[in-house]
Parts: sequence; structure tokens; C-alpha cells
Amino acid sequence: MTKKERFAGILDTFSRLMPDPRTELDYDTPFHLLLAVILSAQCTDKRVNIVTPALFEAYPDARTLAAATEEEVYEFIKSVTFPNNKTRHLINAARMLEAEFGGEIPSDIDSLMRLPGVGRKTANVMLSVVWNKAAMAVDTHVFRVSNRMGLTDNAKTPLQTETTLMKYIPTPLVAKAHHWLILHGRYTCTARRPSCMDCMVKQWCRSYTSSHKHNEIS
Repeated sequence: MTKKERFAGILDTFSRLMPDPRTELDYDTPFHLLLAVILSAQCTDKRVNIVTPALFEAYPDARTLAAATEEEVYEFIKSVTFPNNKTRHLINAARMLEAEFGGEIPSDIDSLMRLPGVGRKTANVMLSVVWNKAAMAVDTHVFRVSNRMGLTDNAKTPLQTETTLMKYIPTPLVAKAHHWLILHGRYTCTARRPSCMDCMVKQWCRSYTSSHKHNEIS
């Protein structure tokens, strides 16, 4: 099976069976999505969704958050991972948005990555979710699933994974593919015990087909 055939099979299956994938982070505005994505670093979406309703109500926009103290913001997010660092990131990002972008979220990756707490993955999430741009955010799920299924050839870094995925995934599908791979890794192709028998794309998966052939031979 060629890499193009593998990509085609997996993308076609996801397109048919999961036609409208979406982020599992709850949000109502681009600004609030930015806060949620910053909070989601090394933390579950479920936990983030627990703390964000009160946070969003208290800080509806960059102006209100920029004026907040660390003590005030910390109380809202103290149950997420690394709350001290994330408190500073949220406030400083809001201040930069106010000072340099008129309180609005920029729509280009370079400007986004200047915001405190925003790395390439977070910037790509914003581009794909808010503006439906062809941006591939590589988190731990995308990185693992891509290597395991054979979409990438044992990529060593998220950027290597992103580069390969962007090469083979048709531009109109990139934003959706980001969600397909995350959701697949979160619920089926899990880190410790992947549910291969329940996998909708196992016939295209390098790991599954290689182990299946090995079992047939032995």
C-alpha cells in the first residue's frame, strides 16, 4: 500500500463516517476559544470545560481580562494543570491583544504565536477552528496516531508530523482532518490500549495490517 493510498482510504472513511467533526472545547467567541486552548495544554478538554463557563462570564473580552489580577484569575482555573503559568499567560495574552490588536484575535500564525502561552499547536487550532484555514495542529493524539497508522514515517517532532500531513491531505480537508485524528486518538487509537477491532480505518493502518499479517503467518 502506498502512502497516497493509505491517506486516501483513511480520509475517505472519516469523511463518510464523521462528516462534521468539531472541537470538544466549549466556547462562544474566538477570544474565549483562545483561553480554552491555552488552558487545554497538557490538560483534558473535559476539565477545561468545567472551569471555563465561570471564567468566560467574568471576562467576556480581552479588555476585562487585561485588567484582572493574577489572584482573581487563578481562582477560576486553579483546578487545571499548571494554573500559575496559565494564569500569567491568559492575562498577558489579553493585554497584548488590547495593546496591539485592538482586542481582536489575529488571523495569521506569526501574530498568534507572539501571544503569551500560544505556541504553534495553539495557533494552528485557532486558524483551523475559527477561520477554517488549512492549518494542522499536532497534539499528542495527532502525533501518535499519524505515526502508528503510517501517515508519517516515524516522525520525531510535531513539526515533522505537520509537514507530512500537510503534504498529503487535500487543502479543503485539513481543518477537518485535524479533528478526525484528535478524536480518533482520544477514543479509539488510544495510547496504551488501542481499540483496533472497533477501528473504522484499521484496513488502512500500518500497525494493524502488519500485526495482522504477522499473526496469519505465525
